[in-house]
Amino acid sequence: MENIVATLFTLFMLILLQAVLGFDNLLYISLESKRAPEKDQSKVRKWGIGIAVGLRVVLLFLLIKMIEAFQAEWFSISWEGVVEGKFNLHSIIVLVGGVFILYTAMKEIFHMIVVEDFQTEVKRDASSAKSVVAKIVFMNAVFSFDSILSAIALVSGTGDKTGEISTTGFWIMVVAILTGGALMIWLADGVSTFLQKNRMYEVLGLFILFVVGILLLTEGGHLSHMKLFGSEIHAMSKTTFYFVIPVLVLTEVVQSRYKKKLLLKQQSQKA
Repeated sequence: MENIVATLFTLFMLILLQAVLGFDNLLYISLESKRAPEKDQSKVRKWGIGIAVGLRVVLLFLLIKMIEAFQAEWFSISWEGVVEGKFNLHSIIVLVGGVFILYTAMKEIFHMIVVEDFQTEVKRDASSAKSVVAKIVFMNAVFSFDSILSAIALVSGTGDKTGEISTTGFWIMVVAILTGGALMIWLADGVSTFLQKNRMYEVLGLFILFVVGILLLTEGGHLSHMKLFGSEIHAMSKTTFYFVIPVLVLTEVVQSRYKKKLLLKQQSQKA
């Protein structure tokens, strides 16, 4: 009975972990899916998440079996006083993901600044749906590292020896990943619809995505023990990240209400 309760509690914690760490992933998927033709956007989100969840299970298996290979040093840079670091596969993937997220967020923000007619639909070619699915799958793999490594740490020790992962522990993580994926598929359309109806929050989402890119870059720099101009890069803590998000949301809400007040005041003065 105690084992069943412990297993269920671990499963609950893993599902909660997948949900919390999947927030930034879901935000990226909702914003990126807009680039596909409108009739395919819902399908793109579902296919992207579905394929990514399957690959996440494969990645889980690989990380358990080959975690040393992911952590082994690939190459190093030693430009003393300028750039120093020792890079492994894990840090490279996280750094590339961070750069890609920053590029995506900055490109969309720039587009919003220069666009003149928000009602005009951007022309997209027929192959764009496949490219969007590929981007969603790639970024999901990047976001997966954190959640999978955290899950392994949570389940570690359920084997016969300390630090081993038992078969039961592996399947608990698989169930948690599949459940988290199902929740993302269920929420994806709702989040995208909300962002489309509330364009002001789309800007907020892009800036949150910008912070996610910085989070990934600092984490990748920390994993590779990178130093820039003699200063070591430290990873942004998840606590800091989840503190920044409510601050950004609160700022947006206050700013929106203040703008409405100014508009009402201007209209009353004209009347």
